[in-house]
Amino acid sequence: MVMRVTGRLQGTMKSGTDTAGASRGGGEMFRVGFLTLPNYSMIAFSNAVEPLRMANRLGGETICRWTTLSLSGAAMRASNGLAVEPTVAAAEAGPLDMLFVCGGVDIAQSYDDATLAYLRRLARRKVKLGALCTGSYVLARAGLLDFYRCAIHWENISAVRDQFPDVDFTNELFVIDRDRYTASGGTAPLDLMLNLIADRNGPDLAVAISEEFVLERIRAPLDQQRIPLLARVGAGQQKIIDAAQLMEAHVDERLSLDAIAKRIGLSRRQLERLFRQHLDRHPGRYYRELRLNRARQLLQQTNMSVMAITVSCGFQSAAHFSSCYKDLFGHPPSAERRLAGRAGAAQKRQP
Repeated sequence: MVMRVTGRLQGTMKSGTDTAGASRGGGEMFRVGFLTLPNYSMIAFSNAVEPLRMANRLGGETICRWTTLSLSGAAMRASNGLAVEPTVAAAEAGPLDMLFVCGGVDIAQSYDDATLAYLRRLARRKVKLGALCTGSYVLARAGLLDFYRCAIHWENISAVRDQFPDVDFTNELFVIDRDRYTASGGTAPLDLMLNLIADRNGPDLAVAISEEFVLERIRAPLDQQRIPLLARVGAGQQKIIDAAQLMEAHVDERLSLDAIAKRIGLSRRQLERLFRQHLDRHPGRYYRELRLNRARQLLQQTNMSVMAITVSCGFQSAAHFSSCYKDLFGHPPSAERRLAGRAGAAQKRQP
């Protein structure tokens, strides 16, 4: 099934432009390409395109122009069976400021040498490169992510880390590292694009777009993918899963590692060995990060005081909580609240 993109979307791509690529308001228009690969993720693609459409609508001018393309010009079918038109050939796309590789399922079978060569040509021309969902795999295969930090869908992290040791694959929802822009998939591209729009056109426009989309908040680069523990350790590691469930059930009143080990039928040394082997961390660190992530949710979503959150998440003092929080997230709890307050204030200013 081909999904024809007509009317407002197609008009936005072409209206208000001239050969120099200026917007109606006289500013420099941002030109974005989306290279669709076979079986790409439609939800990731849509969540990247829609903020651009809304930016043009709310910004009162054509701030950006986007093009869906493939190497051949044929409309690629997404993993849900839909294809998008118009899709143009890469050679006919015209100048681009940024290109996103749109990946999905069976990514290792979704590209060829011509695809890699095209991406390398864009890199030599200093075009900013990005990837959605598993598109990071193709950028890495082209050698364009070496010594960069990047995001990819959590299902692929373990495999790609072994294949590309010079690429720093993270658990983050999206990553902006110099001229590389990668999002893990699903709804993460929406947050990536809103952060880009905020950088280019100001936070008020990004907040207004999120409000139109009934988005609770704009997630930041340090937000982590929620990777199911079962996917990380495998079905054969029930002891780790049991230990993690005990930790989650005792966030406020911490259990000792000795108590956790005893409840699941292990020695403390066996528990520590399992966590190091399968999660690359001490169980105490895993427990602390679990509590800190819970604290971050409370800071962002409730009006609880920092002291109340300190106690609720099992920390003995506000000073210790603040120190641990800053070590993990790069800023203290008070800054988390200020960021949330700033976003809320900008939202209230919208007409």
